[in-house]
Amino acid sequence: MVVPESQEKIYHPPPDLQRDAHVPDFSSYLEMYKKSLENPEAFWKEVADEFFWKKPATGPMLQYNFDVTKGNIFVKCMEGAKTNMCYNVLDRHVKEGNLGEKVAYYWEGNSPEHHKTITYGQVLSHTCRCANVLKQLGVKKGDRVSIYLPMIPELVYTMLACARIGAVHSVVFAGFSSESLCERIMDAQSSVLVTADGVYRGDKLINLKQISDETSWDSDRDVWWDEAMSDSSEECEPEWLDAEDPLFILYTSGSTGKPKGVVHTVAGYLLYTFLTFKCVFDHQPHDVYWCTADIGWITGHSYITYGPLANGASSVLFEGIPVHPHVGRFWEIIEKYRVTKFYTAPTAIRLLMKYGQEPLQKYDLSSLRILGSVGEPINPEAWQWYYEEVGQGRCPVVDTFWQTETGGHVLTPLPAATPLKPGSATFPFFGVEPTILNEHGEEVEGEAEGYLVFRKPWPGIMRTVYENHERFENIYFKKFPGFYVTGDGGRRDKDGYFWITGRIDDMLNVSGHLLSTAEVEAALTLHPDVSEAAVVSRPHKVKGECLYCFVTLKDRREFDKKMVEELKKMVREKIGPIATPDFIQNAPALPKTRSGKIMRRILRQVARNERDLGDLSTLSDPKVVEVLFSQRSEAAT
Repeated sequence: MVVPESQEKIYHPPPDLQRDAHVPDFSSYLEMYKKSLENPEAFWKEVADEFFWKKPATGPMLQYNFDVTKGNIFVKCMEGAKTNMCYNVLDRHVKEGNLGEKVAYYWEGNSPEHHKTITYGQVLSHTCRCANVLKQLGVKKGDRVSIYLPMIPELVYTMLACARIGAVHSVVFAGFSSESLCERIMDAQSSVLVTADGVYRGDKLINLKQISDETSWDSDRDVWWDEAMSDSSEECEPEWLDAEDPLFILYTSGSTGKPKGVVHTVAGYLLYTFLTFKCVFDHQPHDVYWCTADIGWITGHSYITYGPLANGASSVLFEGIPVHPHVGRFWEIIEKYRVTKFYTAPTAIRLLMKYGQEPLQKYDLSSLRILGSVGEPINPEAWQWYYEEVGQGRCPVVDTFWQTETGGHVLTPLPAATPLKPGSATFPFFGVEPTILNEHGEEVEGEAEGYLVFRKPWPGIMRTVYENHERFENIYFKKFPGFYVTGDGGRRDKDGYFWITGRIDDMLNVSGHLLSTAEVEAALTLHPDVSEAAVVSRPHKVKGECLYCFVTLKDRREFDKKMVEELKKMVREKIGPIATPDFIQNAPALPKTRSGKIMRRILRQVARNERDLGDLSTLSDPKVVEVLFSQRSEAAT
């Protein structure tokens, strides 16, 4: 790793940010990074000393095996220690740090008239009452609780209540369909579902209770939150958990079509979300931080709930969308709360770019100090607009690469330390050792492109796929023994900077959300007239990638607009609105190898109208390709 001397434009950290920064310059980063790899024991022990441990660790800070040929894959952090996540992110601040009156969340509703300020003391009180309600419902340590709520404070209280009593929460994004919710409840074998009657997203009403349940109300089973909470005690003793006890399950799309339950554990996730939040956003005591993600995704777990609270931060919690009731809503909120650190997705940035500078000019964004990007690689054009227009050329952009599985940032700039290249995730975070492998599993040195993998664990990495450890090993460790395989392609430039080149497995990144092609294909083939379907990605100006679907119909069924609408509806109902295809094309036949494997590379080129197809010798019927080009979706031309 070197400070770059290349010809391309480099953005250096602003000196005023460096004065009080946790990592004040690049040489400090290199020194800390070196320590985190060479002496992880001392490095992570120092982080652990920030927290309360009911019982100290008996084992080392990290133990692991990443090589499937040497036995089961495992990662353990602080084995033997006992603690409680909720105690460390709430009681520690309120009872030991005198932060009871400090604002934990500025809640801003879908409508600008709806807002409230919630202190750390109030979050603790609501969380304890909720924990007691869950206990009254029979929830005990190790039980799973599904949460299907909009972005309201009760979502945070319920997560923390589960953490307090040792229950394992499974949050399901409130935009998912009833089938997706059902699948996740069944897989986790949850005993309780916490939901709301409904929510407005912009002008659109989403009836969550109706989606959760065909019955409107069952008095023998359903419990009203307000009634249950009203006479519940504000005192609830935390359950002291083992360091490696599960904290939560979060489902992410799997390439087989069945979502996989990613399991994160108490101690390692606490240490890692705490340190990444502190360093990547250079958290200072008077900051007002705002992450626009939904808590239904990992970004909301790590960087709205646990990371900020572990640091005693004040955050904005936003229920709405960027363009409701007007296109300046984000900027209005930044001005209203004097937001200093702002973390959003490239999709939102590209959407707001469309409206130009005018909405920005109405608001005072001078409070901003650091901008962040999450969910997918940010294209240099959007990076530039974000830096120049939103940050007014004075706020570093931390372009963070990480996954549900990694628990926190793994490749990321540090705002006062890292010289920035637009579009690059730059360098590894502390304790993270990335490398690039070729197709044969050989490491490639210097400038290189290939599979992005990690050589050793960090405390926040996932531990298993819920109830399916074999699937965990097969997905992440089998392809290249000795490495965690991200499923993403990576490029390292001559200065050692990392660039993410996109998924190399059968996954799509749509608006920062990972979707499985197999899952969408399965939904399409449920239609009685579809015999076969294949789904690929196509670049999209706002979403980054969008779904382009090829469907082969059964004999004599006509492909028309009605059919396209039926198929889109099917995908929406089966998976959720987020997976609605942008393009559906008639495919009388699909390009296949002689062994019957669909050649998705060719379908991607058809979707993008790229006619330089390279070698087609393995195709069983090359004529299929010309037919597909002639039938390209009208909307895509």
